[in-house]
Amino acid sequence: MAQHDRPGVAVVGATGYTGAELLRLLLGHGGVAVTALFAQTKLAARASQVLPSLTGLCELPIERFDPDAVAARASVAFCALPHGASIEAVTALRARGVKVFDLSADFRLRDPAVYATWYGAPHGATALLNDAVYGLAELNRARLRGAELVAVPGCYPTASTLPLLPLLAGGLARPETVIVHALSGVSGAGRTPGASYHFPECSEGARNYKVAGTHRHTPEIEQTLSTVLGRPVTVSFTPTLVPMTRGILSTSYVDAPEGLTAAQLVEAARDYFKDSPSVSVLDPGALPDTLWVRGSNRAHVAYAVDPRAQKIVSMCAIDNLVKGAAGQAVQCMNLALGFDEGRGLHGAAMFP
Repeated sequence: MAQHDRPGVAVVGATGYTGAELLRLLLGHGGVAVTALFAQTKLAARASQVLPSLTGLCELPIERFDPDAVAARASVAFCALPHGASIEAVTALRARGVKVFDLSADFRLRDPAVYATWYGAPHGATALLNDAVYGLAELNRARLRGAELVAVPGCYPTASTLPLLPLLAGGLARPETVIVHALSGVSGAGRTPGASYHFPECSEGARNYKVAGTHRHTPEIEQTLSTVLGRPVTVSFTPTLVPMTRGILSTSYVDAPEGLTAAQLVEAARDYFKDSPSVSVLDPGALPDTLWVRGSNRAHVAYAVDPRAQKIVSMCAIDNLVKGAAGQAVQCMNLALGFDEGRGLHGAAMFP
């Protein structure tokens, strides 16, 4: 397909880790053409001046965001901006008819009051919330086809909810309370430097943060699980920063019905995910490892049953920058534009 026959794509927020990952995937996609790059900072005459990994692959300038410039050169835009900043950008792009895949939290929560509570400010574009499709393809595949505005899920919610979807959809768990513990690599904090992510302070230890219901991804996880179950679900979520660059490993605990086996859970999950090009359900007894998904859009899901405690232990490993962000956004774009869902995303993980 010639470049002029392919939809033009702009990346807004191209200089962060997620923006760089979007460019890596989009440049190898084949069905779209990257036509414009924008950022709030780190503007440059050539993209490779800010992202050396793009040398010889993409030498477009990185420009200051201008919605008219985006609309003139692209029919599709990925917004990889911080929460709050995306509201204005997405509103401007949608007003100009651009299809938008937003990677911030700004359009994920359906209730603007919940957004205001967790993000500390009124939403500012509540009229668009009803238009936004939550971009977890394994849950909303049908709604994503033809979508004009997609709220790409967060990395923690993706890893936390994927293994629970088959359990709740199939009535295989008693989810009065869901406990989720998730480990994340440091790139999840973004590219902006901070003392907590300074190499000497994060390379030799592991730390919990934003515990006891204070992490902003908590309501997103609850919203997704409640949608599947059809009634409110309460989640106790604990995130842990671990000394690796990429990856999330989630472990969730829910009450198990009497007599349930891991083999039954694996069978149900494989049926649930049979149409997903990205999710693999491991054999009973096999456990996920972030190393086996690094750099890929893969999600490895696994289950165990603890009969003594009568708990289902559901686990998932993803790369937070790919299936947890950029790859998932491309997966959503594929569905929205009518491509094969896995186009550009079939690559194996990097090993070692």
